Amino acid sequence: MSTTIDRSHIEALVRKAIAEAGGLASSSGAQPGKPAVAPLGWVDGKPNLRVSISARHCHLTDEHVEILFGPGSVLEPDKDLYQDGFYAAKQTVMVVGPRRRMLPNVRVLGPTRPFSQLELAFTDSISLGIDAPVRHSGKIDGTPGCVLVGPAGSVQLDQGVIRAARHVHMNDHDAAYYGVANGDMMQLVIKSHDCSVTFDDVLVRADKAAKLEVHIDTDEGNACHLDAASEVILQKMPGACACGH
Repeated sequence: MSTTIDRSHIEALVRKAIAEAGGLASSSGAQPGKPAVAPLGWVDGKPNLRVSISARHCHLTDEHVEILFGPGSVLEPDKDLYQDGFYAAKQTVMVVGPRRRMLPNVRVLGPTRPFSQLELAFTDSISLGIDAPVRHSGKIDGTPGCVLVGPAGSVQLDQGVIRAARHVHMNDHDAAYYGVANGDMMQLVIKSHDCSVTFDDVLVRADKAAKLEVHIDTDEGNACHLDAASEVILQKMPGACACGH
């Protein structure tokens, strides 16, 4: 004796089995326009914005790590940064500028990179006597150099000293939420008592593995009294067209 099973019942059983196996999100749990699984860094169904002050630091190549800290040396993680896979290393270097002006104990960030780069705030560059231009990370052609000194040796950088332009790290879900794309510019509004500041030209650096985080330097953080901010707003640049420009 055969039993006829309704087609819709079969589909429901299949969907339930797949969902329980983790291969399909339950249709009742997903909302239109929202990902079924919370994206990296999201809280309560939306991006969790973080604004961080990026103090002066340097990035090194593997070769320069060995020159500065000794043959066979590698960067030793000391503290994880907010972005997964990045860290402040235990190692620091002394930076020497023109006329022997120096900055001691400049933190090295890891992992290593294909080229070495020193990132300063404006007041740091004044202290060193270096006219460091505002550049986005990695855009070091034509920038000034300096001397890095470690416990085992020194490195002369012919270029690579910059004032890092403000930027925001975000993943694809964050970008879709704000309606922007990699390379677009955004606006950051910091509201603090008696010293609110609006920062334009915040570069979007979108990467699928990133968490939403704005980086400003110490001068910018002090100017808006970030530690005492009552509200932080990240938005498209006013007047931006649909393509983000």
